[in-house]
Amino acid sequence: MAAPVVSANRAGPRLPEARGELSGAVLTSLTSPPSSDPLRYSPGSLTAADPLGEDVQLALHLLYELHYRGFDGVDDDREWDPELLRLRQEMEARFLHELRARVPDGDRSVDEVFGPLLIEPVAPAEGVGRFLETEGELWQVREYAALRSLYHLKEADPHAWVIPRLTGRAKAGMVAIEYDEFGAGRAEDIHARLFADLMDDLGLDSTYGRYVDHAPAPLLATVNLMSLFGLHRSLRGALVGHFGHVEVTSSPGSRRLARAMRRCGAGPAAARFYDEHVEADAVHEQVVRREVIGGLLADEPWLEADIAFGCAATTVLEDRLDAHIRASWSAGRSACRLPLPAVEPRDPERGD
Repeated sequence: MAAPVVSANRAGPRLPEARGELSGAVLTSLTSPPSSDPLRYSPGSLTAADPLGEDVQLALHLLYELHYRGFDGVDDDREWDPELLRLRQEMEARFLHELRARVPDGDRSVDEVFGPLLIEPVAPAEGVGRFLETEGELWQVREYAALRSLYHLKEADPHAWVIPRLTGRAKAGMVAIEYDEFGAGRAEDIHARLFADLMDDLGLDSTYGRYVDHAPAPLLATVNLMSLFGLHRSLRGALVGHFGHVEVTSSPGSRRLARAMRRCGAGPAAARFYDEHVEADAVHEQVVRREVIGGLLADEPWLEADIAFGCAATTVLEDRLDAHIRASWSAGRSACRLPLPAVEPRDPERGD
């Protein structure tokens, strides 16, 4: 029997440019007819590559996106290509090893890793959110939004992978939060749609995946982390820890960014996105701590170290991204790999 014909994806984003041998090999494979030929990269290139560097993080992004919207012109069945999955597994192993090496005291409890996140200092350390709130300029707000769009235009999607891997209170709490993230039944209130509206206010292109070429490795790593945790049942505890970090830190961070949007004159839709998160995530914080984390610990107490690791790894990568952005702006240069156009037209065929 002949193999079924799979049509190329015509709805996904355009493929980005390669950043090295590994991402180049993935791009060559995705743009070539499916075959049994192995991926072409030199021996030792994987072990020599920085697991948090541009080449590895872009290659992982490309492979993870096959599980979301895919890419324009790439057959949907490449999602399960054995050669691509083999390379992804090898890069994931190095990514995880690097994260575990950077997370201090890997056997800490949930209370120990979440405790510092629950208390906002009277005079918080200088970070991107505080900088944008008090002195950031509109061009910096636009850069921040363009970079964060790699997650916010698929907000909550990576976390949905964990739902069938949970039971009882943890599952019920997770679904309740995700229901809000997906607009509580109203398409116009889906958080990804609200962020697209924010981008429109800022004169950015809200097309899904538009700014991948602009995003540096520290940003790609924060997004790849969600997919790494979400796509592996063995990392379900880490995904819950990551999700807890997002929800616990979102409300105070969103309050600062809402003020930044108003101070810079970003527009009503821009402010609305963060206003929504101030209110919603204050409630979500309680649900994720008591029901999602508490429920998972009640059902599977042996996952506590994994939950703590997911939270701590998120802190490591978010701090790394924050440092990159602040160092770039302090030096008077863009935090993006490529300069943003002054204003981009809204895409009339945008999908959310």
